Amino acid sequence: MSEALDILIFGAHPDDAEIGMGATIAKHTAAGLRVGVCDLTRAEMSSNGTVETRRDEAEEASRILGLAERSVLGLPDRGLFVTQEQIDPIVKEIRRLRPKIVFAPYWQDRHPDHVTCSHLIKEAVFNAKLRRYMPDMEPVTVEKLVHYYINDVYEPQLMVDVTEFYSIKMEALKAYRTQFEPADGTKDTVATPINQGYLERVEARDRVLGQQGNVRYAEGFVISKPYPVSLFV
Repeated sequence: MSEALDILIFGAHPDDAEIGMGATIAKHTAAGLRVGVCDLTRAEMSSNGTVETRRDEAEEASRILGLAERSVLGLPDRGLFVTQEQIDPIVKEIRRLRPKIVFAPYWQDRHPDHVTCSHLIKEAVFNAKLRRYMPDMEPVTVEKLVHYYINDVYEPQLMVDVTEFYSIKMEALKAYRTQFEPADGTKDTVATPINQGYLERVEARDRVLGQQGNVRYAEGFVISKPYPVSLFV
């Protein structure tokens, strides 16, 4: 049985977790927490790169971030749907890794796969705790489901000061060379929204959010239900 994780982040594609919360990941792994990422697809429909290069890039990014676990479920890229067939392997991954907290993409985003991933994770987190659902595996109750932003930021309910770890996020994102480096004009690469200054826009977004909390950089999150506190100070 795998050692339990403190945090498990789901993304539709390799690089989703890094875009949305790469610095938060680095901050938590630096604190000694066990953090894992599960990519639902191999991003086989990406305009640039291959399944093999994306795998290698994800491995490099995982090393940079200090991940304890990275897995790929192999669901179809641009073929994600909220079906039992796709929910079940996610439930199995949650039960295998037994995380305290699960992160999923926010449920609004311009990429349809990110939206569907969000809904799939919500269903799987709920089903993972049901003892009569897939009874051959021990049920797991996730303490918190938290949503991170990928392309579009709405109204974050929580922000994490990631100033100290922001350079690690950028290093991890730059590991995805086939995705973020400008097209070189050959037939093997094409111009896409994410290789035309996308990382600069991500940095600007995180800087603007940080300004709202009087810090240099921050990453924003939405919680699925009220977050209990004992005292505010």
